[in-house]
Amino acid sequence: MSEERGQDSPSEMSLSEKQSEISGSHVSSSVSVKSDHSKQSLPPNFSEKTPSSTERIQYGSLDSDFQTQRNNKDFKGDLLWIFQELESKIIKFLKNELVKFKKILQKENTQCFVKEFNENRCSIKEAALDLTLHYLREMKQDEAADTLEDELAFIHPLKCSLKKKYQCVFEGIAKPGDSTLLNNIYTDLYITQGCSEQVNTEHEVRQIESFSKRHEPQEIPIECKNLFEAPEQDNEIRTVLTKGVAGIGKSVSVQKFVLDWAEGKENQDISFIFPLPFREMNLKEKETQSLMDLISTFFPETKGLNLTRRNQFKVLFILDGLDECRLPLKFDGNETWRDVSSPVSLDVLLTNLIKGNLFPSALIWITTRPAAASKIPPDCIDRLTEIRGFNDAQKEEYFKRRFKDKNLASEIFDHVKQSKSLFIMCHIPVFCWISATVLQNILEEKRNDVKNNQADDSSKTLQESNTEDTPKTLTQMYTHFLRFQIQQSRQKYDGENTPDVSWDKDDILSLGKLAFQELERNNLIFYDTDLEACGIDVYKASVYSGMCTEIFKEETGITVGTTYCFVHLSIQEFIAGLYAHLFQDINKKSAFDQESAEGENKNEAMIDLLKTAVDKALESDNGHLDLFLRFLLGLSLQSNRRLLRGLLTQQEDNDQSKKEIVQYIKQKLEANLSPERSINLFYCLNELSDQSLVKEIQTHLSKGSLSSGDLSPAQWSALAFVLLTSEEEREEFELQKFKKSDEFLIRLSAVIKTSKRAL
Repeated sequence: MSEERGQDSPSEMSLSEKQSEISGSHVSSSVSVKSDHSKQSLPPNFSEKTPSSTERIQYGSLDSDFQTQRNNKDFKGDLLWIFQELESKIIKFLKNELVKFKKILQKENTQCFVKEFNENRCSIKEAALDLTLHYLREMKQDEAADTLEDELAFIHPLKCSLKKKYQCVFEGIAKPGDSTLLNNIYTDLYITQGCSEQVNTEHEVRQIESFSKRHEPQEIPIECKNLFEAPEQDNEIRTVLTKGVAGIGKSVSVQKFVLDWAEGKENQDISFIFPLPFREMNLKEKETQSLMDLISTFFPETKGLNLTRRNQFKVLFILDGLDECRLPLKFDGNETWRDVSSPVSLDVLLTNLIKGNLFPSALIWITTRPAAASKIPPDCIDRLTEIRGFNDAQKEEYFKRRFKDKNLASEIFDHVKQSKSLFIMCHIPVFCWISATVLQNILEEKRNDVKNNQADDSSKTLQESNTEDTPKTLTQMYTHFLRFQIQQSRQKYDGENTPDVSWDKDDILSLGKLAFQELERNNLIFYDTDLEACGIDVYKASVYSGMCTEIFKEETGITVGTTYCFVHLSIQEFIAGLYAHLFQDINKKSAFDQESAEGENKNEAMIDLLKTAVDKALESDNGHLDLFLRFLLGLSLQSNRRLLRGLLTQQEDNDQSKKEIVQYIKQKLEANLSPERSINLFYCLNELSDQSLVKEIQTHLSKGSLSSGDLSPAQWSALAFVLLTSEEEREEFELQKFKKSDEFLIRLSAVIKTSKRAL
């Protein structure tokens, strides 16, 4: 400004010279065309110096009322002072802005200055930015100009948008006023580099049960924030594939990673992060678009951004939920595509992005359930990671973070620990939330009952109460969860406040049919056509999410369209099991025989349904019906059906049915089953409250008589189950204590895998 003009001072320059300099600067149009708006947006006082009364008389200033009436002749008499003062103000303002721009380019407290610029954005500040960018480019400093423009125009708005989207977490379904800051409750998850291929053939709950005991000899823990950090000796990591079962914390890990970046805490070397969920991209399946179009659709803040303008951009695409992808992903058959600006099918776009043909400098993070991981060719993956959920210490930390009342947190955690099947399931963060919801509600109800009845001990704990209503199995936990959510919904929408639940059987039947049929197809995400096929009016889908708050949800994404899902796969499996019982109650035939002609297979007893389900679960290659079978068997017990009175019929011959199905399962255990199928059948017996085989083996173990006696196949399986579910963690497994045979090694293979050392 004046310092750059050599000997010329502001007062020595004529008005015509000033006007010539301004008009000849070729500053971008935002400085001039917005003049009327700029007058309104000018800060009230840019300079601390104000003219004295003497100066105002000297330059002919008049009272403000009179000034507004002055003609042009009087106005010209003030130009010398006006421009002298104007230049002082502009110079001071520009100097202040330039200092901030310099600090942004120096990466010095960038977040603070960028935030201040955008929060107080006005036309005068934009004009200062335009001036700065213009002269930087005139000086051939294009890189500095681009960096400054991108930081202020694109990066910060994107960070603000992502922070707003990801800073809160909703356990279950989001309800107004019911959000929690993610940073307040986030508990680190156990993530390892690499993973075992063996677990891909198991039901996801079996994988979780394996996680709780498994020890890999070269297991390498890794922090989520360091996914793209490679050891010095390794090549650069471009593509990371993260596997994990449903509800284990994949999406929450993505949320935390993005939030930390948006808040300026981690991975600040990355310029842009674009989280792209497959469930929303599915809705774009039949459209053709460029990569830049796809980005601007999901992130409107980036419209006008040219990602390929500069090589130094570090960009991360997060492709979340590969298992939900309904695109073919033809890595071998699709054409090669390298142009980020030309439209192409979404399948071609994504396969080329992952392969590195399109935007090769971009980082890629893909999350998926294990069964879908094979969709990505191994040569496209630089690092494979696995989310194991919570280890035992992290489970306890979760409950402590969730409840401000530490005594309540401790009591609930102690109750969960008492049941091995519940404690194992708490490796899944979603199940921790379900358990916390149910047990908190039960405890509060019990304390209210005690208080109302003026009992002698108002501090009874869950363990001391020890009633049959306190859940000790998965079926009991999920049954309580369903009851609680329906009660909450009735209280909220209908004003009902009674201990009994008023069930809407038709709605639950429709929802159950969706859960059951899509479970058979192994689908977790549903679309309008899926709902319509089950008789659900898509225009009334919100009825289901309202009726089953926290169970079924609809999500309207940024793209046009809506997706539907159950909050967690295990909830879908429970609702499917409930539907099978409802269908049998109403139609007197198995839900597996829905295609049979009307009138066939009538008067089929419940025991026939249960036996069919056992057979179908055992026939499954990957055990995708294992947990469904546990729920189905658990719901056959009278104690659980009482919790669902008004929905399920009460069975008079329940005890006989229980004995018959227990015997049927024990017969199956004598067959040549895989260790995984055998262990699931023991969990099924646990749901049926039958511990006879387990107690028999425990007696043998306590007497030390297992090494000499011949065990039946069922007893070998019981031994494996007892050892796997024991509280004691095995540093080593002494094989010599047991009779050695090929059958022995097969039956106890699961135990051997979970031991650190076998003798």
